Amino acid sequence: MLFGLPLLSLVIWLPILAGIGVLATGGDRNAHLARWIALIGAVAGFLVAIPLYTQFDPLTNAMQFVEYNLWIERFNIHYHLGVDGIAMPLILLNCFTTPLVIMAGWQVISKRVSQYMAAFLIMSGIVNGVFSSLDAILFYVFWEASLIPMFLIIGVWGGPNRVYAAIKFFLYTLLGSLLMLVAFIYLYQVSGGSFSILDYHKLPLPLAPQILIFVAFLLAFAVKVPMWPVHTWLPDAHVEAPTGGSVVLAAILLKMGGYGFLRFSLPIVPDASQSLSGMMIALSLIAVVYIGLVALVQADMKKLIAYSSVAHMGFVTLGFFLFNSYGIEGAMVQMISHGFISAAMFLCVGVMYDRLHSRQIADYGGLASRMPIFAAFFMLFAMANSGLPGTSGFVGEFIVIMAAVKVNFWYAFFAATTLITGAAYTLWMYKRVIFGAVVHPAVEGMQDIGRREILILAVLAAAVLGMGLYPLPLMEVMHTTVDDLLAHVSRSKL
Repeated sequence: MLFGLPLLSLVIWLPILAGIGVLATGGDRNAHLARWIALIGAVAGFLVAIPLYTQFDPLTNAMQFVEYNLWIERFNIHYHLGVDGIAMPLILLNCFTTPLVIMAGWQVISKRVSQYMAAFLIMSGIVNGVFSSLDAILFYVFWEASLIPMFLIIGVWGGPNRVYAAIKFFLYTLLGSLLMLVAFIYLYQVSGGSFSILDYHKLPLPLAPQILIFVAFLLAFAVKVPMWPVHTWLPDAHVEAPTGGSVVLAAILLKMGGYGFLRFSLPIVPDASQSLSGMMIALSLIAVVYIGLVALVQADMKKLIAYSSVAHMGFVTLGFFLFNSYGIEGAMVQMISHGFISAAMFLCVGVMYDRLHSRQIADYGGLASRMPIFAAFFMLFAMANSGLPGTSGFVGEFIVIMAAVKVNFWYAFFAATTLITGAAYTLWMYKRVIFGAVVHPAVEGMQDIGRREILILAVLAAAVLGMGLYPLPLMEVMHTTVDDLLAHVSRSKL
């Protein structure tokens, strides 16, 4: 609570109510009004989230801004909200991204405008609910509800194969999370009738049931991250999704899987997490190395960036299961950084697609002479995606590699290959698209980015450079929470 206001309820329900307000504007005859209500609602959602950071106490490991009310008495289910140094930065990232997505679709979306804008606002509120829920059933409701807006965004406003991609996305993520619900029901029984996530952190479970629970959580969170080999839905979803859908999918929804490992897998089943850490590290390194090589051969820019996301999120899961503070903090920094960079990269592809209606690298070339301002922004984000020092893309990867060296040199060696493959596929794409001769006659007439697009990319550029040059404000809020998590895991039986 701040000034008597339930901040977490505000960051959840304000965007949802704004989305309902946008829907109330009616059809496309009021599209201009729908856009402005959506933008005001998205900006208001970000403004109410700022006190979560400014009033956050980084010296305590307790949950903050807690709200606790009875929801379903018969099953002891509560409307229980709270954030720590892990959840709060992810809520800020979500609230920061939503206004940019609304602005990105300002002119591009001309049909079903109110429904499009409302879907992003409602999803923003739902995702904030995922990151702040401290009751397992409340978490599960928000977790599954987040599928609906993204399913509609891909299925209604997507490309030619949008229905296939939307159904594949929905089935992968839904089936993966059903076992998570089974795990919650088991934990409810052994805890004496509690759905409190914090109560589960204290349960003295034997190793065998811990492993089964870990596997149940793994299937839910690995699909969401996504980890290899359950990543195949992501490239299809990205290729068919509209630009805004790709931005939110990469910048926000993938982070729900990483958050799940830190909120559930490590603290609830610490013995199983340590027992199976070798498997998790192996899967993470396969994602970093193999998927990086897969990205090299992509001809579609969106598909290339989608595979890049899988490789970069491999760093996140690698950092989690190294079980040292560098690893988890580096993985958290990587998650936030990936949110900025992947959003920027997909928006840059969207800028080109809006003008030429092609995502094929071979259709471009010579853009530097036609769109110099755009080429400069795209260069910055391409360098950040390659891990250039001074950008946010370097910080998280460097910290995770340092953490890996402490555990095993070869973990660090294979993880560091991303500095080569990442630069190869990103800069090779950039070179073919931006430099050289003009291949496609339509490129001759392409106009440089306007003020709205400059504003969106400039905000993301400031975030990428600011976090790359001075990551301390982010790292200091998570340090106590990470130390407490590691202390809890180290007290386990292994």
